[in-house]
Amino acid sequence: MQVFEERAKSILTRNSSPDIPFGVSLNPYRGCEHGCIYCFARPTHSYLGLSPGLDFESRIYAKINAGELLERELEKRSYQPEPIALGVITDAYQPVERNLRITRRVIEILSERGHPFAAITKSSLIERDIYLLASMAQKGQVMAAITITTLDADIVRTLEPRATTPSRRLHTIRALTEASIPVGVSVAPMIPFVTEPDMERMLEACAEAGATSASYIVLRLPWEVAPLFKGWLAAHFPDRAERVMGRVRDMRGGKDYDSDVSKRMKGEGLWADMLKQRFHQATKRLGLNQRQRGILDMSEFRHVERPTGKGPRAVLDSAQMKLF
Repeated sequence: MQVFEERAKSILTRNSSPDIPFGVSLNPYRGCEHGCIYCFARPTHSYLGLSPGLDFESRIYAKINAGELLERELEKRSYQPEPIALGVITDAYQPVERNLRITRRVIEILSERGHPFAAITKSSLIERDIYLLASMAQKGQVMAAITITTLDADIVRTLEPRATTPSRRLHTIRALTEASIPVGVSVAPMIPFVTEPDMERMLEACAEAGATSASYIVLRLPWEVAPLFKGWLAAHFPDRAERVMGRVRDMRGGKDYDSDVSKRMKGEGLWADMLKQRFHQATKRLGLNQRQRGILDMSEFRHVERPTGKGPRAVLDSAQMKLF
């Protein structure tokens, strides 16, 4: 594995897709050591002239000036604050973060400015920053989302080879909850006949650990991800590979993937509807998604300009804004 330092030109990405529950995201890294075979972000390495396969998980680009760019962005008088989703494309807490601490610096800046965010991860490394997150949580400025794919550690070893184990992720949910940090879970991706049968047990385990909300995403196979996933499927589940892909196509209008924003996250058709019903019945039974979710308080955001000698620092107050 190699890590390359990158001086990015910008750090905040704005989104307008109706099926994505946030408007602004920040990703400190390109590529991801976790090596999740299904990762929808793999094709982004093609833009760098690298392979979405092995290169994506072994050639990591670290945006070493992420903190500097974020500070510069927040200092702009034109900046309109809204909650930031941290680590959406690749995990902000992947193993390389342990030494580089780019994500840590980003969180420190957001904490100093009173700027809310949501951290999305499948890594236990987020526990390192609990005291910062807990302080922000007291002010309604942060929430965490832990991704869990299956409770089967044997499947995880090949599906997400360098990610945290399922039991460790449940421990992380407990640790965050005990620190009074709101925690949701993302059951994703839902892989028919592989992780899908485990859905109810996963939700039960997460609810028991302290999660209060849950969401799910059906397997997505855009561009180069499809052949990579099919290769994994043939190697590890040859007995059901055809059934899995057949069911995937049932939910994608006969194709491996449909990018239509009204369908890409949940799929369509009878099986997708049945999955949706199972999910909602389980979350209702477990008391998940019963509270108002994702209201993050923007009222303490401080728009701080660099000292110029022309007057005091300016403070910008804003209303609460919804992330999820």
